[in-house]
Amino acid sequence: MDDLPDVNTLIPSLISEQDSVRKYAVFKLQHALADPSFADSFISASGLLPLRQVILATTGNTQAYALGSLDALLELDVGWEAVDGEVIQKAVELAVGHPLVNIVRNALTLLVLVVGRPLRSRSAREEGEEGFGEEEEQTWGFRAIKPALDQYPQFLESLVQRLNASDHTLCANALQLVNALMRDAVVNGGENEWPRFIKRLQDLGVIGGVGMLMRGDSASDLHTPLAAAILEFQGLTKVLLRKWREVRVNLEFPEHKRALKTIHLLSKPEPYHEPVLPTSPSDGSEPPTLGARRHHPEKWRRLGFATESPAWEFDETGYLGIMDLVDFARRNEDTYHKTLLEQAVMSPESRCPLARASLSVTLILYEHFEIDGPATADATKAAGQRASVYERLEAHRDNSNPDKIYRPLLLQWGRLHTASLHAFLRLWKASGAEMPDDFYKIEELVRILVERVVGAASRKTDVASVEEGLRNVGLETARQWQMEGLEEVYEDAWGPHLGAVREQLSRESALFMKEQRVRCLLQGAWFPTASVAGASAAGVGGGGWRYVRLSHNRRYLHYRNFGEKTEGSELPLDQLPEKIDLNTVTSVESNISAAEQQQQQQQRQSQQTNGVLGGQANSSVETLRTGTARDSTKHSQLQQPTTTSKITIIGTVPPPGRSGATSALSLVSPGADEETVLLELQPQSISEASEWLDGLLMLLDQQPITASTTQLIDMMVDWGVRLRMLNLRWEDVDWEALEQRVKGLEVEEREVPSREGLAGEEYWYAQTVS
Repeated sequence: MDDLPDVNTLIPSLISEQDSVRKYAVFKLQHALADPSFADSFISASGLLPLRQVILATTGNTQAYALGSLDALLELDVGWEAVDGEVIQKAVELAVGHPLVNIVRNALTLLVLVVGRPLRSRSAREEGEEGFGEEEEQTWGFRAIKPALDQYPQFLESLVQRLNASDHTLCANALQLVNALMRDAVVNGGENEWPRFIKRLQDLGVIGGVGMLMRGDSASDLHTPLAAAILEFQGLTKVLLRKWREVRVNLEFPEHKRALKTIHLLSKPEPYHEPVLPTSPSDGSEPPTLGARRHHPEKWRRLGFATESPAWEFDETGYLGIMDLVDFARRNEDTYHKTLLEQAVMSPESRCPLARASLSVTLILYEHFEIDGPATADATKAAGQRASVYERLEAHRDNSNPDKIYRPLLLQWGRLHTASLHAFLRLWKASGAEMPDDFYKIEELVRILVERVVGAASRKTDVASVEEGLRNVGLETARQWQMEGLEEVYEDAWGPHLGAVREQLSRESALFMKEQRVRCLLQGAWFPTASVAGASAAGVGGGGWRYVRLSHNRRYLHYRNFGEKTEGSELPLDQLPEKIDLNTVTSVESNISAAEQQQQQQQRQSQQTNGVLGGQANSSVETLRTGTARDSTKHSQLQQPTTTSKITIIGTVPPPGRSGATSALSLVSPGADEETVLLELQPQSISEASEWLDGLLMLLDQQPITASTTQLIDMMVDWGVRLRMLNLRWEDVDWEALEQRVKGLEVEEREVPSREGLAGEEYWYAQTVS
């Protein structure tokens, strides 16, 4: 720095009796101390004592500049000799109630450095630095400011209130001091001291204050000290959760024993008396009329524990699990009691083990927020905490956003645990689950629920909205998410393989649908003809119905016009003299796509009018039939056209005399090899139109175009992929029953063979599909 003041001139100005001279001196000093060489010169010239006097004796901006100068020295890890109990007390006094923001900011920074002093010293020792001398005998950390806090008991409350200040720098400094106090309590506090201190901060509202900062617009800029302080608090929250989990539950500890007793008492157990045996005592005395009062034989199992010694069941969750269970019982005392009463009348296997479910939800949240992740490991290294925060911020600035960095829902751990446990109980009841096999299935559904609802929440999402989301997700939706997640997992792990499998299944499904459509053509069908005038113009008879059927060799399309439709079985080919050689067909045109859209729109309107969604059978599923005869009801329905769809077969008419010529079908007299309309079909339903149109196209080696066929192919491909993912064998599937389900028919239950008359125990039978 080119304009550094002269130390020998600056120090006398600090002790001047004129306030303006002192004010200008500390103002210059605050900026000059950014140079480490000037700081060394200032300390060598015995400038610490005058600076300390300015802090204690002045007010206003002069005092603010003096505090800033001392903060600059301490940032360089020098000048600690000037920090004693009197200076710390002055800083606490100013932080509690001084109206000037610049003074409060510098006072809070001083306290942050004092509380973090043991960590900085330890870090220096690990790097092999020397020169601490008598400084190490001083008291730092929380213990250094504790005497001042005893004189100002409102300090912590005022500190938490500073988190709501309009000045962002003041918020950052206040949160940095909260972080420093939490860090020192965890590292240097005893096993019983740090939980009490953390609980005191939570009771004062620190969670709500930091949550508002996380969701606020001021935290969106990752280049500010406030962003670093927020992320540091988030990391320390994970550290606390991990420490609580590492504390093993021991009933010899009063706090642990009291927590278990709270769980028991909130369940409102009924008084239990041991039943009296009806036999008389051997000494001839009268038997007692009332049994001795003892604990219920299922005191803990009725709450959902596996045994009557519940302490070991907290091995995975530690004290964190018992905290969550107590919190749930207190938040939902009536629900907790009523749930246990409902399950008391159920069979043991139908009861949802509430305590065990609570522990599972704790582990699910623990995994979801990655409490054991690398960020938490960095946060436990308190000496390098501030540096690691800035490093992570630098790493996130280019490729992320605050919504992915901040996790305000982590601070609402208790409410998330309660909402997730309610979801566990609701899914258990809705699915009719039973112990022990179904417990892990419901646990997996809850894990998916948390990932979808909690994981999808943005930084500004309120916890009440997340609770509502967890409450509204039903069993079917959760299972659908489970299948989607399964597909994603397999896609990530076996993407290229699944792509090949899907491609193979697509080819096989297309061949299957081609065969099904062609079989519909081989079966034949009735179609109404055009009007009499139109029929006469086309050179055909004036009959009202036309029967069309594909030849067995799949080369010719036979047909004949009739005056009326014949009831009964399909007509043989020898009764169908007219035929079209498929080699002469050049194209097949239709308006079926528009008809399909019109039908879908009509179905949606009908469903909305009737208030019944999904009540209609899927038309694509109805087309999977294999030539079964239609009943009389369907025959009566086909008497009148139900759709306006039309299939037009276009081709060339061969020269006269060629076998299979049907030039009488032409609307005009074309020349050789001239395209003309060979045949028109008017299907009576969308499904029939899809069968004949796609069947004809596939016979011509063209791709199907109707939505019905495409949906069926996609459905079979999807089924095939799911079966492969579930590792099922094709022979394990009852295809006959599946086909009947697809048709909408009821599956006939097969009678299990009787064992009567069999002597041996080794007996088995196999079902065969004829």
